[in-house]
Amino acid sequence: MLYALIGEDAPGSLDRRLAARPAHLERLRQLQNEGRLMLAGPFPAIDSPDPGPAGFTGSLIVAEFPSRADAEAWMAADPYVLEGVFARTSVKPFRKVLP
Repeated sequence: MLYALIGEDAPGSLDRRLAARPAHLERLRQLQNEGRLMLAGPFPAIDSPDPGPAGFTGSLIVAEFPSRADAEAWMAADPYVLEGVFARTSVKPFRKVLP
């Protein structure tokens, strides 16, 4: 089943985000290589694809996992969680309708 994994950035976490980004992207690439990643990306803090020092407010990942528990475990082990980038996370079942 698909799950939406949502992380909300902690205030002042941009430097931690940038440092953890390579490891975070490597995990996403693994999901992509397995054919399980539908989409992933950050929420810019301002209306710009490159928010610069304004940073980000969080991230969204939509991916396939065998169960919600597996999706939650994957999220808990993400570098953004481990390095304190995300202040809060949530995992919700997701049903793709379009396209």
